[in-house]
Amino acid sequence: MTKQNPGFARRSFVLGGAMIGAATAAAAAIRDGELGAPPRSYRGSMPVQDGAADSPPDTQGTDFKFFTAEERAFIEAAVDQLIPADAVGPGAVEANVPFFLDRQLAGLFGRGDHYYLGGPWKEGAPEQGYQMRFSPAQLYRAAIKAIDSYTSAQFNGASFARLGASDKDKVLKGLEAGSIKLDGGVNARMFFAMLLQNTKEGYFSDPIYGGNKDMAAWKMIGFPGAHYDYSEWVERHGERVPYPPVGFKGRLGWREA
Repeated sequence: MTKQNPGFARRSFVLGGAMIGAATAAAAAIRDGELGAPPRSYRGSMPVQDGAADSPPDTQGTDFKFFTAEERAFIEAAVDQLIPADAVGPGAVEANVPFFLDRQLAGLFGRGDHYYLGGPWKEGAPEQGYQMRFSPAQLYRAAIKAIDSYTSAQFNGASFARLGASDKDKVLKGLEAGSIKLDGGVNARMFFAMLLQNTKEGYFSDPIYGGNKDMAAWKMIGFPGAHYDYSEWVERHGERVPYPPVGFKGRLGWREA
């Protein structure tokens, strides 16, 4: 991070490659039925009805289902350091990333339904990926507790959320580098990697999942979202698609002509 503008440096680091990820995710979702199914004819009418799609379970409302008040304070402070608000675009808190994380951890992802969590739990090589006994929800809960315990010992009893911005940066850098050793069997580097990845996902995902509030992150990078047909743009390289962003459930004010 540069001393001249640490917020911009943080944003540049976090958002690096994110446009590709957002475009890839949306492209994967824009299919005509099942993969390999023959295309339908869309002549004369829209193939979808605005707002008719169901939201994923438990992404409605504003209450937090997984995080305790102390855990929520940590998450909001941490993601605000990773993606701070600035003149370029909204911060992670403004984009509702903490709410996205809460709903993900309260659901299938949090339970680790797609993880192999059986032993042995030896620390593997970096290319082997996740090698811990914790489900994602368990990892978040154990890591937040361990990090607050660490900061309390190092910063006169202060939790992570109560630290100044520079001290928060120091702690996050220590977690990323693995130079901070956490209690409870928590791998600091593994937790930081998951937190950073999940923060990006919440920032750029379709708003149907609870993050990317008002599609602000898509507007920031000029990503038009889940329009059902981009065929006219396939060979128009380097041109900005002039459409306002649209999510899986449409957008406010959009109606079939």
